[in-house]
Amino acid sequence: MVRRRIGILTGGGDVPGLNAVIKSVTYRSSKNDIEVVGLRRGWEALTHLNLEDPASRPHHIIPLDRENTRTIDRRGGTVLHSSRTNPSKMQKLPDHLVGKDFPVALGTKGGIATKTWDLTDQVLANLLGLGIEHLIAIGGDDTLSYAAKLNDLGVKIIAIPKTMDNDVRNTEYCIGFSTAITRASDAIQRQRTTVSSHERIGIFRVFGRDAGFTALYTAYATSIRCVIPEYKVNLDKLIQLLLEEKRANPSNYALVVLSEGAEWEGYKLQEYGEPDAYGHRKKASVAESLADEIKRRIGEETMISDLTYDLRSGDPDFIDKLVALTFGNMAYDAILEGKTGLMSALIDGCYDLVPIPDAELGPRKLDVASMYNTERYRPSYANKRGLPMFLNRAS
Repeated sequence: MVRRRIGILTGGGDVPGLNAVIKSVTYRSSKNDIEVVGLRRGWEALTHLNLEDPASRPHHIIPLDRENTRTIDRRGGTVLHSSRTNPSKMQKLPDHLVGKDFPVALGTKGGIATKTWDLTDQVLANLLGLGIEHLIAIGGDDTLSYAAKLNDLGVKIIAIPKTMDNDVRNTEYCIGFSTAITRASDAIQRQRTTVSSHERIGIFRVFGRDAGFTALYTAYATSIRCVIPEYKVNLDKLIQLLLEEKRANPSNYALVVLSEGAEWEGYKLQEYGEPDAYGHRKKASVAESLADEIKRRIGEETMISDLTYDLRSGDPDFIDKLVALTFGNMAYDAILEGKTGLMSALIDGCYDLVPIPDAELGPRKLDVASMYNTERYRPSYANKRGLPMFLNRAS
């Protein structure tokens, strides 16, 4: 009798908690005599796997069992590794697919002709060849946008949201967010001693390309000012507020945290480098730009700290491990029930299954009116009664 087989992958940036999902699914499956196949490097496993080449299998897939997942939840990262592969917009064909016929999209970038291939047919063929009946995709809005596409094509798929930006739609929480805030808060509290010793303005940069959840919740926990992508502050006013706070502080310092995608009136964030598979380019440091403006306008010295990658490193905190284990078990329950096109989520503080978000809607954004004090450039602390634990509702 052929055993039932499910696949699991992690895409995009790593965050603490991913291994807890992988372990929970694997352990539950072993009790139901269901085989779990780990797909390595996200969607790349299904675009690059060559089923006719035995050497290709261990590079792209790994059978998961209780033995090789027994301790993985004790550390961060992902044992399956990750990538930002977008199968529907491949900029280069794997060697074994060169010369084969796939849908092509032509375009231009900087006056130079571009060409991308849609390898969805290859993804479907590899899923069929591996005998994977159900797929669990763990990722942010980019990874899950392709999961939604596969669901539309008839692939049975369940999604799990992860990103320290916390900006996946249809859920109030994504795996990795709590640990990111814990890391950022700890780093800022430690660096207070250095910033105050030199009597400067401390500027901290965190991830948040499109949404300011990470910056705002860090500011909420550390009682400092923040600048978020959803609201363009007035630079003169921001600098004046920081200067007033510095002078009023007995230790003569002030702090502000910026989302990487934050802007102010009259300033356009600079980008550089080649776009990734989902069209995102690296962003120049807005913290450096703010430091330059402060120095130029009022002559104050600053200290800049880029907290970005450190926030996704290391072990998960309690909340991320709790949510990751629960999201994984919910996904597995959904598979047992034969469901597809759904995502594990938190809604009004309660665990639930919701539709995989519509990629056309883009990332979820902060509600500025209820969460951001546009006069003080701080989080809003009032009127929280009745809100779910994470102070926001899914959208």
